[in-house]
Amino acid sequence: MTKQELYQKACALPLLPGVYIIRDREGTIIYIGKAKRLRTRVSQYFREGVPHDAKVTQMIRHAFEFDVIVTTSEFEALVLEASQIKAHNPKYNILLKDDKGYSYVRVSPAPWRRITAVLQKEEDGADYIGPFTSSFAVREMVETACTAFRLPTCGRQFPRDIKKGRPCLNLHIGRCMGVCTGRIQLEDYEESVTEALRLIRYGKGDIIKTLETRMEQAAERLDFEKAALLRDQIAAIRRIAPGQRVVTDDDKEQDVIAFAGAAGAVCAAILRFRQGKLQDKKEFVFKDSTDIDTLREEFLPRYYLSGGETPPRVVAVDAPLPDQELLAQALSQERGGKVRIYTPERGDNARLVQMAYVNAVERLAREAGRAGIDRAGRLLDETAHLLGLSQPPHIIESYDISNWGDGTSVAGMIVYEDGKPKRSGYRTFRIRSVLGTDDYASMAETLSRRAAEYAAGASGQFGQKPDLILLDGGRGQVSAVRGALAGTPLADVPLFGMVKDDHHRTRAIVTADGQEIALSMHRGVFTFITGIQDEVHRFSIQYQRRNQKKKAYSSTLTAIPGVGPATAKALLAAFGSVGAVRTATLEQLAAAKGVNSRAARAVWEAFHGGE
Repeated sequence: MTKQELYQKACALPLLPGVYIIRDREGTIIYIGKAKRLRTRVSQYFREGVPHDAKVTQMIRHAFEFDVIVTTSEFEALVLEASQIKAHNPKYNILLKDDKGYSYVRVSPAPWRRITAVLQKEEDGADYIGPFTSSFAVREMVETACTAFRLPTCGRQFPRDIKKGRPCLNLHIGRCMGVCTGRIQLEDYEESVTEALRLIRYGKGDIIKTLETRMEQAAERLDFEKAALLRDQIAAIRRIAPGQRVVTDDDKEQDVIAFAGAAGAVCAAILRFRQGKLQDKKEFVFKDSTDIDTLREEFLPRYYLSGGETPPRVVAVDAPLPDQELLAQALSQERGGKVRIYTPERGDNARLVQMAYVNAVERLAREAGRAGIDRAGRLLDETAHLLGLSQPPHIIESYDISNWGDGTSVAGMIVYEDGKPKRSGYRTFRIRSVLGTDDYASMAETLSRRAAEYAAGASGQFGQKPDLILLDGGRGQVSAVRGALAGTPLADVPLFGMVKDDHHRTRAIVTADGQEIALSMHRGVFTFITGIQDEVHRFSIQYQRRNQKKKAYSSTLTAIPGVGPATAKALLAAFGSVGAVRTATLEQLAAAKGVNSRAARAVWEAFHGGE
């Protein structure tokens, strides 16, 4: 059937809940979905002009026929969809592959053994501990042991690289014993490796008591260097939490799920807490997808009802689900006990959701070949996700209006490039067409002039098109600027306002349609946006004060008989300040451009007449 024929068939479906099954030309099931209203949901796939992401577009291209199963309730549709997906595993339903196999702790051959986490066991003469099903847990164990016993994690090879080159930063911050310096004996190093492996195999146990005994023995032998090393190891073990981050409730059984999107991909990150401790992390990357809301809606039933995972007591997710109550009911049925699904807005669990989101962002960065991106890069990724941008903003421009008591206004424009201030791009505007104090009109004039400069082919900062515009203000400023930019080359630049709370801290982002995006759950973005808002406010106020200072100086000069505004302006232009005018000679004053000899004498006598 053609796409038009499929659309006509979909339009004849009932407005009832059910499951739809899409097949390709060979009759193979390629997608299964549920719907509250079958006609509405299925017809949108085949209606012309409806935008879809790459995955759905490809699925529609291969669709040839569909069937539906009408159910008596939305809950029945949810359960039926999960069972059908599990039975047929359609190509275009999300595939829950987190790229995890077995993981091992690798101990390289002696001497100078090194402990690392690996995914494959090889025949290389090394010893392997494992296998473990969680690569996350293995990495945590190895990192904990190496940190506690200050084992080297750099790429140097020992003994080849001992006393060659300067020690790395880890030695200076106390995270490495410094084998490369040549001060560590092989016997002492091997003892540390053995104790680190003991920590990995058996946990803390009585290891601290053993180390304390060895420390006392070393001190009695006057081997103070070894005693100090053992002391630091004991302190490190005591500082390190018993594995991972702890939730407030000791018996908490909870999954924390967050989604992040980048160009052409979405990642779901799951933090699994059992008995109050983070036991595992899972990540699923979905290529050719950009619709996070749809993926979130599909993912949870697929993961818990079709993927073989037993639902925990609590599921914390980064945004509410359309069928959240129905899904909770289905998960409770699957678990055999009550399951709660909710979106935390504050407190420890909100921070755990943010932690899951950061892990999802990092995974997407690795997928895109951007592993190791700096903090600014991560903040731009988070900001793009929060604001719904297709990619992180390279150039951000922010604007603020500053008013004075006499009714005059100025505007400041600051620029952030790759997440950092670009002060060479800062610009100022004197408001020309607005009489009195009107922030909305002043902001509209400022952005109109900015757009006109870009349209005229200006050079420098005005010749660059920003990727994001942030206004210091709320719905009114955004609406005014949106109207001012309509029909200009900057009309398609994402535009948002920044609003503050009663304590003058950035509270939320205002979208172009007046909706607010709260920043309380996104600590990194909150700090980043607050920094931008504070900087543009500082810059515009600074410019306003400079203007007022010049006006005050100018009024000092115009108070002199025979000196008008034009002459005062000429004097300030020539000498830069009233102080410099005061110390100038009569000849220097008379030589200034725009100042006649009579005015020069009047100024000189005003400052020196009493001498």
